[in-house]
Amino acid sequence: MWKLSASAIAAAVRSGEASAREVVDAHLARIADVNPRVNAVTRLLADRARAAARETDRARAAGERLGPLAGVPFTVKECIRVEGVPTTFGTPRFRELTAPADAVPVARLRAAGAIPIGHSNMPTLILAGMHTRSELYGDTRNPWDAARTPGGSSGGEGVAVATGMSALGLGNDSGGSVRVPASFCGVAALKPTTGRFAADQRTLGPDDPGPASQLLVTDGPLARTVADLRLAYETLAGPDPRDPRAVPAPLYGEPPDGPPRVAVVADPGGHGVHPSVRRAVGAAAEALRDAGYQVDEVPDVPRLDEALKAYQQLTNTEFAPSWPAVRQLLGEGGDRYIELTMRHSPPVDAAGLIALTGSWMNIRRSWAEFLDAYPLLLGPVFTEPPVEPGLESRDEAGRARVASAMRLCSVTSFVGVPAVAVPTGLDPEGLPTGVQLVGRPFREDLCLAAAQHVEDRLGTLTPIDPWG
Repeated sequence: MWKLSASAIAAAVRSGEASAREVVDAHLARIADVNPRVNAVTRLLADRARAAARETDRARAAGERLGPLAGVPFTVKECIRVEGVPTTFGTPRFRELTAPADAVPVARLRAAGAIPIGHSNMPTLILAGMHTRSELYGDTRNPWDAARTPGGSSGGEGVAVATGMSALGLGNDSGGSVRVPASFCGVAALKPTTGRFAADQRTLGPDDPGPASQLLVTDGPLARTVADLRLAYETLAGPDPRDPRAVPAPLYGEPPDGPPRVAVVADPGGHGVHPSVRRAVGAAAEALRDAGYQVDEVPDVPRLDEALKAYQQLTNTEFAPSWPAVRQLLGEGGDRYIELTMRHSPPVDAAGLIALTGSWMNIRRSWAEFLDAYPLLLGPVFTEPPVEPGLESRDEAGRARVASAMRLCSVTSFVGVPAVAVPTGLDPEGLPTGVQLVGRPFREDLCLAAAQHVEDRLGTLTPIDPWG
């Protein structure tokens, strides 16, 4: 049963074709078999999951109506709260930081019938780099090739979903953190519009983070199919009193007049793109043409280099005051990535910060005008195949190479627009390739529909056994 999609699992549980207990036991057995090899699941919630499954089966037997995700096991990134379970952020200091309540997205998935089955690994404090390696739990390995990173920071989720240890994953993304692991592991992911999903980011106390953390970070699901992403999207969307940013925007907007227009940019900023990534973008573009979309190659996306500079300066300026204390939690070598990043983009003063917030709005306006002409943008998630673990923390050249490769992810997070990452096949080395479809604010529906056409044409890649 671990091979089934989330949609198929929920349908089988609702109909009585399968029990939720059977589904949970199948996934627990899969974790026992696979996780020792890939180290993606950090804490197993076996007893809790079995208890939730028993309650689901009792409700079905009593004739009660079950939710759209009834019996679907899901994993949760280590920085997202699950009630009664430590939210460790991958650091020993928070080993016993027990969550008093579910995070909003966890509560919503539960309310739809899904069952949390475990926490998953991430870089320490989300800060130790793109590669998923934590001080508390060690390295997570890419199931396609152990010599390549699974990506991050939601790398444990990418691996858990790709290998069938969970049917859905819940991560978060502030510059590619669900999309890059999805692309590197051969699954799909959704980064929603800022304000689409409610969240409460007061994870370490009563105080909220600064504006960059409030506006750049979005929770997002990972799944093996676009249909499963759609189910998660419908479950997670909507306002909540705990998040004043979240808005009650319609899940589905007006259909476009005529064939949807798609702008294609295989090499954002003109900084270079690997041939296999360019081919992946071309294959997705051809799939959309065949599906009736108007697909146009355009010179570039708006103001990419300016946006990247502002993104780094804004985040580093907000983060700088707490850095001396935070770096002590990262363990040996865990501070190298942030040190390299801050050396490249030093924090600015108060006047510079005010200017940055103005630039932020101005760049968002440029993107709004671009997406007014083209409701969808097709481009790479990462402009190279999966790289070696820890490249971004090795030296300045490695940091720059990774930052450049994920540039379209960073910029689209900066402007707050939605994006869906979807697999496109395998490259000549047998590694997964993928693209992302970026849309207008609150038009996740257009991104998901286009991604579905790509999946229909190019297929899915997972679940897989590690290394063949």
